[in-house]
Amino acid sequence: MKVKPIEEVIAFLGPIAEEVGVEIVDAAWNMRERSLTVYIDREGGIDILTCEKFHRAIDAPLDELDPTFGEGYTLNCSSPGLDRPFKTQRDFDRHIGEKVEVHLYAPLGGKKYHEGVLKAFDGGSVTIGTDGGDLSFPFEKCSKVCLLIEV
Repeated sequence: MKVKPIEEVIAFLGPIAEEVGVEIVDAAWNMRERSLTVYIDREGGIDILTCEKFHRAIDAPLDELDPTFGEGYTLNCSSPGLDRPFKTQRDFDRHIGEKVEVHLYAPLGGKKYHEGVLKAFDGGSVTIGTDGGDLSFPFEKCSKVCLLIEV
């Protein structure tokens, strides 16, 4: 299935998301399932009614954009989930002062997993505060940075 680039789809849907009061945090094509999933968020989180409202708002405009060049596909709208990876400066800024987990591609200090309070993100490195002091990690060495979910 031939599809338009995801960046083009996100840019097209951005103004509609603003009207609905949500932010598009990611989107992805799944070629095997022939589907497009748009992940949305807003202050206070996302519920099923908000997903439905956004889905209805983008359904007809996406038909006009024709992102699959006439081929059928399934449209999904979803919350990104509590443990979604931070990808943008805004993601990090939103969670300064909160507990996070940092997953690394290769061990640092013998560990590939670190927990702490997010202190800073400057685009190139992530700094967390731990009981042992502050730790900084080059962002390109991080496989995932996300909220720490404590149960």
